[in-house]
Amino acid sequence: MDGTPAAPPGGFTGFPVAALDFYDDLEMDNTRSFWTGHKEVYEAAVKEPMLALVAALAPEFGTAKVFRPYRDVRFAKDKTPYKTHQGAFVEAGPSTGWYVQVGAAGVRVGVGFYEASPQRLAAIRSAVAEDRRGRRLQRIIATLVRQGWELGGDRLKTAPRGYDGDHPRIDLLRHRSMTLGRSYGFEPVIHGPELLERVRGDWRAGRPFVEWVCANAGA
Repeated sequence: MDGTPAAPPGGFTGFPVAALDFYDDLEMDNTRSFWTGHKEVYEAAVKEPMLALVAALAPEFGTAKVFRPYRDVRFAKDKTPYKTHQGAFVEAGPSTGWYVQVGAAGVRVGVGFYEASPQRLAAIRSAVAEDRRGRRLQRIIATLVRQGWELGGDRLKTAPRGYDGDHPRIDLLRHRSMTLGRSYGFEPVIHGPELLERVRGDWRAGRPFVEWVCANAGA
């Protein structure tokens, strides 16, 4: 991830249709020649609006890191050089925090932890297994799901070592990462300044989940 540069002047006005079109085309022609020929579109329609969005959110949530558009292909079977979305992440703890992205599929927001060390994962599972803290997490997730969020993350196919398969929260205990996200897709709101308040509201709604992870993942 890159350090986030200063936001462009003028504030956030939405992601233009050109941003989605750019990624539509990039998915069809993920080459250096396409990127070079359309870099100005990326800068104006994707990067600058994203910088403006996270700059407006920074006073409440913290400074975001904006991901580089280039893929690390050193060990990947897929050698296409460019990412097909632009993401930004605000870290509240190790690999834990708030996320927003724009791509061909539109705009998506999320919260959660995308990976955890063995020690942190063990601490999270211990909290999930404990009745009081585990039920608290269930309530947080249930509230967000009712609001239209989707629970995701990498999960084991079986119960983790040391936990019974019939534990009442076995589905949560199987997670090796845990995220909650919601998509705005192609809704008209993504093209206007009101998207800022939508993302702000979503990140506020996801704060209890982020805080639960940070409080229970160990030092």
